Amino acid sequence: MKKAQWRKLGLAFAVTPMMLLAACGDDSSEESTDEGTASDSGEVNYGEEMDYKITGIEPGAGVVAASEQAVEDYDSLAGWEVVTSSSGAMATELGEAIDNEEPIIVTGWSPHWKFQKYDLKYLEDPNGVFGDAETINTMVREGLEEENPEAYTILDQFYWETADIESVMLEVSNGTAVEDAAAAWIEENSDRVAEWTEGTEAVDGTEIELAYVEWDTEVASTTVIGQVLEAQGFDVTLTPLDNAVMWSAVAEGQADGMVAAWLPGTHASQFETYGADMVDLGENLEGAKIGFVVPSYMDIDSIEDLTPAE
Repeated sequence: MKKAQWRKLGLAFAVTPMMLLAACGDDSSEESTDEGTASDSGEVNYGEEMDYKITGIEPGAGVVAASEQAVEDYDSLAGWEVVTSSSGAMATELGEAIDNEEPIIVTGWSPHWKFQKYDLKYLEDPNGVFGDAETINTMVREGLEEENPEAYTILDQFYWETADIESVMLEVSNGTAVEDAAAAWIEENSDRVAEWTEGTEAVDGTEIELAYVEWDTEVASTTVIGQVLEAQGFDVTLTPLDNAVMWSAVAEGQADGMVAAWLPGTHASQFETYGADMVDLGENLEGAKIGFVVPSYMDIDSIEDLTPAE
């Protein structure tokens, strides 16, 4: 299938979304210790150590919007500020704080390689500002099952764990090309891959096109399943697109499928617009979530454990 016109449209409007950008953030810091500062009640007051700032990513990102809402909703966050920068800057500041055993709160999400590299935890969210855990689903165009049953079956059976995708993402963050990281994971997890291809036969050059949004999660997952399909004899095209264009491409049959649908929250508007015109094959990963993330050495467990600014 040649889809040059819509592919150019998608790439022209593509923006690097909230989960991939890299830049420099706020470099200011003060001397601090991992114990924090004791409040009059005897509880640790990490707010003073962090100048009542939460390290965010790109302005307008979903997790930033939820974080800003949390600052408004929680009395414990009165006077706090979400400082936006980029996902790369957030990861850099997180690593620097951990190296120095300093307190830090970041706007986090999973899957993400930081959970493989560092010992981290989400702060409990009693008010439910960040919503429930999400799933990442596989969506395909209508008619794929009849026209390309082998690819349909593989995509339908594609499922892995958070630790799997995070291991691929960590290798990429360490400088490995995503194609090499994906190939290594496939080689080391042949039993899992065999479950995805069970009941299918090899093909000879049948075309299959997968769309994806350029988030680090979706780059990893789409590359892995793309290589599995190639090993089965498919002629695979992987096309990066903006969110809305990705959904419309599958709904309109211009792409065959995607493994990048975050539901029910992140892609709620796209699902409402396009979901009825495609086939939902269900979860390929469970437990995706967003929230405030801190190093495990910090002696707090909930957003309510924080202290308002004076």
